[in-house]
Amino acid sequence: MGKIRLDDISTRAPKDFDKEATKTKTQEILQELDELQNLLFAESKHAILVILQGPDASGKDGVIRNVFTSMNPQGINVKSFKTPTALELSHDFLWRIHAVVPAKGMIHIFNRSQYEDVLITRVHKWIDDEGAYKRMKAINDFERLLQEHNSTRILKFYLHVSPEEQQERLQERIQDRTKQWKYNENDFKEAKLWKEYRKAYEDCLEHCNDIPWTVVPADQNWYKEYMIASELLATLKKLDMKYPGLKKSNEGF
Repeated sequence: MGKIRLDDISTRAPKDFDKEATKTKTQEILQELDELQNLLFAESKHAILVILQGPDASGKDGVIRNVFTSMNPQGINVKSFKTPTALELSHDFLWRIHAVVPAKGMIHIFNRSQYEDVLITRVHKWIDDEGAYKRMKAINDFERLLQEHNSTRILKFYLHVSPEEQQERLQERIQDRTKQWKYNENDFKEAKLWKEYRKAYEDCLEHCNDIPWTVVPADQNWYKEYMIASELLATLKKLDMKYPGLKKSNEGF
């Protein structure tokens, strides 16, 4: 991807995209995804790892709810990465990540991921730049391992939200009773570090791009969900999957 400036990339849909037409198209894509995910699960030759990264209130939960819950729950797993436990901290930073990567036939969604260990840790000076770059190299090697040795397709999405939209969504968590459960006072403190996080993300997008990122304009949920669903559909179609035939009696259950 090379050096990028997120300030130069719009957080909104292109002007030629019609909201209602795009929402209709997204529903058509979700119907296709339901069948393809069933095929992925039945064939069990490939795995899909979807990584959702972005600032607080960029809409990661909404993507999971609106793009993935229409699929068969047997083949879907969602993992959110919070503050590491004492056990997790006693291992290398990728230990807790490797334990929950998808098996063949599965789609796993990471709500935040291994990238937190080169983002929040760097912004708060818990690791220095040298340590961050060593971790980025380890992440590249780790993702290559999954891709080459477990047929895992990795889709990495940065949800690109504007600071104005973020503040509006954080305020909604105070005022809207249906969203108050999401409220975390610390989110407002982290939002004050916007420039520091932006720089850390730009560095991450540049140096952890062996498997490329997709920067998703995230101010409008309908466009964000369309982009992610479209990317997932294209990935699954490229796998050229087929339903397996009848098992022989000695092949087990």
